[in-house]
Amino acid sequence: MVTAAPVPPVAPVAAERNFASASVPRHLARGAIGFGLIIGSIALVPVLGPASLLAAPLALVAFRGCPTCWLVGLAQTISRGRLERQCTDGVCTLTKAHPS
Repeated sequence: MVTAAPVPPVAPVAAERNFASASVPRHLARGAIGFGLIIGSIALVPVLGPASLLAAPLALVAFRGCPTCWLVGLAQTISRGRLERQCTDGVCTLTKAHPS
């Protein structure tokens, strides 16, 4: 007779990644730098050759990842202080933050 192995307990969820900046203007500046580096590196290929593509990885530093990470960070930066996440018994909800 074959018995099933016991199922290990589920690991706790890792802390969520925070891509937010200190302010919206700072976040928009990081986006302008990142998108400028990507566009510039591609636009300068006819002038500088493939070496201009070396500027593209610097955009990942400005974005703190990929452009999608930057967009998530923009949403986090805008909503900071307006929404709060409350988790009870493994169920999380977003609610309006209480004024301090």
